[in-house]
Amino acid sequence: MGMFVLLPLVLPLTAWPVARLAEQRLHPRTATRLLTTVAVVMALASTLCLGLLMVVGTAQLPGNPLPDGWSDPEVRAAVPYDEVAGRLAIPGLLAVAVACGRTLWRHRQVRRRAHRALAGLPGTAVAVLPDSVPYAYALPGGARDRVVVTTALLDCLEPGERRALFAHERAHLATRHHRYLLAVQLAARANPFLRPLRTAVAYTTERWADEDAAHAVGDRRTVARAIGKAALHSRGAPAPTLAGLAAPGPVPRRVAALLGPAPAARSWPSLFTAVGLAAWAAAAGAAVSAMSSANSAVTMVMILHAATPL
Repeated sequence: MGMFVLLPLVLPLTAWPVARLAEQRLHPRTATRLLTTVAVVMALASTLCLGLLMVVGTAQLPGNPLPDGWSDPEVRAAVPYDEVAGRLAIPGLLAVAVACGRTLWRHRQVRRRAHRALAGLPGTAVAVLPDSVPYAYALPGGARDRVVVTTALLDCLEPGERRALFAHERAHLATRHHRYLLAVQLAARANPFLRPLRTAVAYTTERWADEDAAHAVGDRRTVARAIGKAALHSRGAPAPTLAGLAAPGPVPRRVAALLGPAPAARSWPSLFTAVGLAAWAAAAGAAVSAMSSANSAVTMVMILHAATPL
């Protein structure tokens, strides 16, 4: 394994350039899928790396319950600085587990509270709440996907802008944007170097829904006006885990993009462009992370198997 076991911890840095370029140069659908895939692969690889370091490092601690053969010099040489790295990996893994567990728990709790708040309303695809606070969001629920909007926000919009609002929220539900958002949130909890990708995906999912709404309504300016008005009057979704029309973030950039031409739906950028070079570098970093962690895991299993007494 050698030093290669440490590569997945720092290779997420190779994805930073593509995070910003993908927002500006790629179709939002392509950018969302690319950034989410890269983030998940790199997060899994770095977590596996921490696990490997912990196994060998823990074997060096006195009084550990692991087989004695795991502390042999051959095993100690398999991972560099095993005692120091192993000791540091233990709190690192605990922090990752706690952070990811809290994210999943909070995501589930927000959705449960949102569904419970709608329990007394008719089971229609659109739930209109008589609330003086203007907001709207998409509430996923499998067979019970719903668009939630308050009367205060509907009063702020013209009929065409209301259609744009509903088209935007339905696009969030149809393309399961909450899954992308949850995946990158967990990835950023597993490796803090992936936080720029989380921010980028939060923006590209909104842009994806904007473009789908513009296609459904047939008027990009109407969608832009709806986003602008909602941002002025609304506080966004009640919780960050719920996608909304006036989601926090660079709303002026979204409006400006809608006032321009529709983005090209090219599936993968050319290597001979800045965004293409950054995308290929991020993909290469994810591939190296995966191969490095897999190679280290296989090597570790073989060494520990040979060192384990029968």
